[in-house]
Amino acid sequence: MAGGIGSRFWPISRTEYPKQFLDILNTGRTLIQTTFDRFTKFIPLQNIYIITFEQYKGIVAKQIPELPVENILCEPSRKNTAPCVAYISYKLHKLNAQANLICAPADHIISDEEVFEKVCQDALLFTANIKGLVTLGIKPTYPNTGYGYIQYDQLAVSENVFKVKTFTEKPDKQLAKTFMSSGDFLWNAGIFIWQVKNIIKAFEKYLPELAEVFEVEKNNFNTKKEKEATERIYPLCINLSIDYGIMEKADNVYIIPSSFGWSDLGTWTSTYDNLEKDYLDNAVVGNQVMVIDATNNMVHVDNNKLVVLQGLDDFVIVDTKDVLLICKKDKEQEIKEYVAEIKRNKGDKYL
Repeated sequence: MAGGIGSRFWPISRTEYPKQFLDILNTGRTLIQTTFDRFTKFIPLQNIYIITFEQYKGIVAKQIPELPVENILCEPSRKNTAPCVAYISYKLHKLNAQANLICAPADHIISDEEVFEKVCQDALLFTANIKGLVTLGIKPTYPNTGYGYIQYDQLAVSENVFKVKTFTEKPDKQLAKTFMSSGDFLWNAGIFIWQVKNIIKAFEKYLPELAEVFEVEKNNFNTKKEKEATERIYPLCINLSIDYGIMEKADNVYIIPSSFGWSDLGTWTSTYDNLEKDYLDNAVVGNQVMVIDATNNMVHVDNNKLVVLQGLDDFVIVDTKDVLLICKKDKEQEIKEYVAEIKRNKGDKYL
């Protein structure tokens, strides 16, 4: 899934070129390229699909030239993850009614890819035999308020697979601490595994209006009429996440507790956590940054720009050709609000 605009990574993530197509961690590969590399290790190339906003098709094709162009699926408008998942599910169901599917965002960081592959293989084996919807849960390492949490039964239904009890959206600090200390909550990684026939049944049960829209057009998938079909479908779709639309309502949801060095890289602080630090605990992306008595900062600047940083503690500093952002790290969840305010006052020029 690669259609978002990554507004919390503004100002380097822009509508024209969002974060999944950027090398935010300065590794030499963009986030979508890293995600693609991860799955090619155990999924045949022809079975990998990227769903993105139609405006980004050319970027995807350029960054992942080895992927067959017909495997780049384009959404005519952004309607969140429920329509996105429905699109690929109905399309694959027509190709193979027994197909098993992994849905993953294009912008996650996973450091232990061997463990990640094993967890995915275990999930695929489970969903091939059980009419269930599986999500991967990350064992929390601190009371993060930027992630959703999932509570699960302590009695396994299969090896390392547990029944989900509740979903909770981003909690406040105190509630996050309570979740951590209880021991039966995991971070919601937003990575899902299921057979397409079973997720389609869930759409029919919990989002029947959305299911009906795709059902009407399903015979046009995998034909020359597919693009026109999606252009008819998407204006009729509600803007809804798969978590809220199905996962929080379904009674056959399971979770696999996992530890594979995961970060959704959704914020500048999560970027800070994934970068090497200097002796003052500053994470710096940029070759010409001089740090003087500054600590715990996230700095992202152009390699050719000299930046002298003095006296700041616990800030996000991001400089682009037309925008400079200086923001306390504990206020970064509000960056989306800042972007909305900029749109109201400055239009789309800086977005």
